[in-house]
Amino acid sequence: MTKFDGISGASILETHETPQGTRAAYLDIPGLVLICPRIFGDARGFFMETWNVERYDSLGVRVQFLQDNLSYSARGVLRGLHFQEPGAQTKLVSVVHGEVFDVVVDVRRGSPTFGRWAGAILSGDNRRQFYIPCGFAHGFCVLSETAYFSYKCDAYYAPAHERTIAWSDPDIGIQWPEIGTPSLSQKDLQGQRLRDFNPDSLPVYTTPTS
Repeated sequence: MTKFDGISGASILETHETPQGTRAAYLDIPGLVLICPRIFGDARGFFMETWNVERYDSLGVRVQFLQDNLSYSARGVLRGLHFQEPGAQTKLVSVVHGEVFDVVVDVRRGSPTFGRWAGAILSGDNRRQFYIPCGFAHGFCVLSETAYFSYKCDAYYAPAHERTIAWSDPDIGIQWPEIGTPSLSQKDLQGQRLRDFNPDSLPVYTTPTS
């Protein structure tokens, strides 16, 4: 699989590479960026930077992260689709071990791509990162035996403000991989269709800055 293969629901508008070798693909849903950090490897293993303020700033990823999270899930687990409002979170997500199909949905009121989704394979082998600005619902399903999923957030988790969209919302039409009947939490089983949310409960779109 090449660096930016395996993207679904969206197209790449352009790519950029820093002088240090970090590559980024900018998708046609405003704000979404898929990042491939440079890997330094040899027979002993590898080293990579997973966050560098100056380098990511040069890619247009300008954010002050406040919280790091790590989740563990087994094959067939599907988490999502979650967003937080108020207190919307910008996220930088990746997989430390295993493989997932990672999905985001634009839920920003007034966005030209409202309701569109994008998906990408993230794994411990491809070591890609998905930059997700605030205003997107997020979820993933596990394709490997197990997966460790890491994400950085620029706002603290606020359970009282977390909202859940049905993973199978037919209006969104996410093309999930074939995993059989997904394993869902009780909360995710009760997710609503996007069209049933009060518009005032959704984040507001702002034009991304360069």
